[in-house]
Amino acid sequence: MTDEFTGEGEIYRVSGPVVVAEDLDAQMNDVVRVGEEGLLGEVIQIEQNKNYIQVYEDTTGIRPGEPVKNTGQPLSVELGPGMLGGIYDGLQRPLPDIEEKTGSFIERGVSVPGIDLEKEWDFEARVEEGEEVTEGDVIGVTEEGGREHRILVPPGTSGTVETVREGEYTVEETVVELEDGTEISMKQEWPIREAREVSEKLKPEVPLVTGQRVLDGLFPMSKGGVAAIPGGFGTGKTVTQQQLAKWSDADIIVYIGCGERGNEMTEVLDEFPELEDPWSEEDKKLMERTVLIANTSNMPVAAREASIYTGITIAEYYRDQGYSVALMADSTSRWAEAMREVSARLEEMPGERGYPAYLASRLAEFYERAGRAETLGDNIEDPGSVSVIGAVSPPGGDFTEPVTQNTLRVIETFWALDKDLANKRHFPAISWTDSYSGYAETLQPYFEENVDDEWGKLTRRARNILQEDEKLQETVQLVGKDALPEEQQLTLEIARMIKEFFLQQNAFHDVDTFCEPEKTISILRTILNWGDAAEDAMDAGAMLEDIINVESKQMISNIKFEEEYETFLEEIDEQIEQDFAELGGE
Repeated sequence: MTDEFTGEGEIYRVSGPVVVAEDLDAQMNDVVRVGEEGLLGEVIQIEQNKNYIQVYEDTTGIRPGEPVKNTGQPLSVELGPGMLGGIYDGLQRPLPDIEEKTGSFIERGVSVPGIDLEKEWDFEARVEEGEEVTEGDVIGVTEEGGREHRILVPPGTSGTVETVREGEYTVEETVVELEDGTEISMKQEWPIREAREVSEKLKPEVPLVTGQRVLDGLFPMSKGGVAAIPGGFGTGKTVTQQQLAKWSDADIIVYIGCGERGNEMTEVLDEFPELEDPWSEEDKKLMERTVLIANTSNMPVAAREASIYTGITIAEYYRDQGYSVALMADSTSRWAEAMREVSARLEEMPGERGYPAYLASRLAEFYERAGRAETLGDNIEDPGSVSVIGAVSPPGGDFTEPVTQNTLRVIETFWALDKDLANKRHFPAISWTDSYSGYAETLQPYFEENVDDEWGKLTRRARNILQEDEKLQETVQLVGKDALPEEQQLTLEIARMIKEFFLQQNAFHDVDTFCEPEKTISILRTILNWGDAAEDAMDAGAMLEDIINVESKQMISNIKFEEEYETFLEEIDEQIEQDFAELGGE
């Protein structure tokens, strides 16, 4: 964003991240430079000759009377090749470039381009002179992160191609010129608060494979879907978010650390550059298709809101190229807390627990920018998608608080983290009783056609067993497990196997950290087959104690740690048959 100013006023009052300027000719959402140091801010309210400005940097030391300059432009991000592998703050300023410019601590008023304006990219044209193009069409490609970065006709632009240039160019140099004189470069700018248009929204019929058995098996999410992960401190939100970022089968990952502790983002920054991309056949690094936005709790509070919109705008840009994008926001609660603080500084009427009355609409606007869609470009074959997964950090794990409740109204998949499961060291600590997926039925045909034709049948059986286990546990609490009939004790044992052998997953194990859908359903089928054989043996007179001590049960517990699991499954099937044949003989 260029700092060409259209007007100037002066500071009237300073209240934390909110600065009031007077005599400034500005409109809502105009970006301004505040004070002698030129702090970045945005006009969020106008009353007569007073402009209320949300400042995205620390306002300590700023005084009334200092100048405020208006750029006349909305808060925007620069879009183009060079973003993948980037690490940004909430305003799309590259942190490595800031460090090089100012040192380890971010100085106020520093301005750094969002993408490298000097690097040259090898532009290969996809259009010819005389060809008609319209907004969203691919005019050429360059290589970025091991994949095509498709250069698109900017929104609102169309015409006949007059000149095409191929070769090495910077993102600001013209690569295509239209007959009407319009020049198109490899860089676009887009206001972060405005959703980018698509041709048509599509149904959520394709799953976002996460590699986490409890999610893919029981509570699946679609590409273009929206999900929330709420949970109190210590329940594993951040690890779950990082697992989703590492292993989801999206083409592009956008990870937003919004208001969380700095050491958590440090862990991400240390791990991601070292991780191999599980979906690449060329031994590429995961970071090559990832954009990281780090806006930690020690950074200015107002910038948390900007980081959320910056991330979703970058995600939409890659969606428009026909890619599937998974966006992780950790956490939306910190964003909501930032809105609450700014609202209080504006002296607005507070809603529940002090949050602004517009909390629900802001959350809805954010999540509604997700979706799977046909892009505007006529020469892009595949639909693009933005899948949004937001972590929620309710104080004390209270799911009745406003951020969680308002999130529940707009999302389709709810992955509830359970404190009791976390205390038992059961991870991921996703509750199978409180969680749900609105995509399960829609995605079932896909899984049955592409993975296993019994997908729906097996996952329904697993849910039914877990529900029955939940009811039986209430009786166990009163009278003890031994007071139950052996048939019900066997049900409890099968449910325990599902919980420990299937739902439990070790994020730090080289093999178990990721489980493809084929392995997921194979493990579940083996457990249920063991349960069927156990019930038949019990009907034939076998004792429960003998049943639960068979060798095949112990072998099932090891499937998830086996890389070559198919052969191991065959051995288990043979062992199940042998174990229960012996019991039946007794």
